[in-house]
Parts: sequence; C-alpha cells; structure tokens
Amino acid sequence: MRIGGVIVLIWLIIGAIAAGQRGYFKQDNDSCATASTTLVTVVAGPLNYLGVNPKVKCDVPQPSK
Repeated sequence: MRIGGVIVLIWLIIGAIAAGQRGYFKQDNDSCATASTTLVTVVAGPLNYLGVNPKVKCDVPQPSK
C-alpha cells in the first residue's frame, strides 16, 4: 500500500509541474474553466508530456433576477 501512495504522489507532483509550466497557477482569471483545467492537468500527471492537453469548459448558470 505504501508504494502505491508514493506512486500517486509522484504522479500528482509531475502533473502540478506541468500545470505550472503552462502558467495555470499564475492566471488572475478565477473562473470555473480555469480551475477545472488546472485540476484536470494535475490529475493527468505524466500524460501531459505525452501530448495530453486537457481543457474543460464550464457554463455556470447565472442566477435569475
């Protein structure tokens, strides 16, 4: 079980490095799409370096008046 946890941790660290290289942590836009894309990029981990470029589109409904 311990080796699995280490593998998952390394996977997420590699994903965070990829998100940082793409500038996702520097953006001032705090939209749903930006946060979701950053999260998916981190979860994709090393796959980012194999050509995976996950993007998420969010359409959050506006409250009624």
